[in-house]
Amino acid sequence: MTTWLAVAAGGALGALSRYLLSGWLTGWLGKGFPWGTFGVNLLGCCLIGAFYVWLTQELRLAPVWQAVLVAGFTGAFTTFSTFALETLTLFESGRGLVAALYVSASLVLGVAGVALGMKLARVLL
Repeated sequence: MTTWLAVAAGGALGALSRYLLSGWLTGWLGKGFPWGTFGVNLLGCCLIGAFYVWLTQELRLAPVWQAVLVAGFTGAFTTFSTFALETLTLFESGRGLVAALYVSASLVLGVAGVALGMKLARVLL
C-alpha cells in the first residue's frame, strides 16, 4: 500500500507540473508547434535518466523513491497520448512535414535527453 501511495503522490505532482510547464511553454513559444508537450517530454527524458542513475547506481535509495520519482512523477509528467494526438492532428491539418519533424525530433532528442540526464547525474554526485 505504501508504494501505491508513493506512486499517487508522485503522479499528482508530475501531472500538475506538466500542466503548468506545458501551458507556460505554449504561451511563451506559441501554438504553431506543440511546444508544451515537446518541452515537457524532453525534460521528462532528462529527469528519468537522472533519477535512474541516482536511484539505482549512485544513491541507492529505497525502492519507494523509484515509485515516487520514476513511476509516479515522471510517468505523469510526460505524456505519450498527447504526443500521439498532436501528431495526428498535425497530419490531418495538412502539416505532414511538421508532424514528421515533431516525431523525429521527439524520438532522437528524447533518447539523447535520457543519456544527458544519466551523464549529468553521474557528474553531479
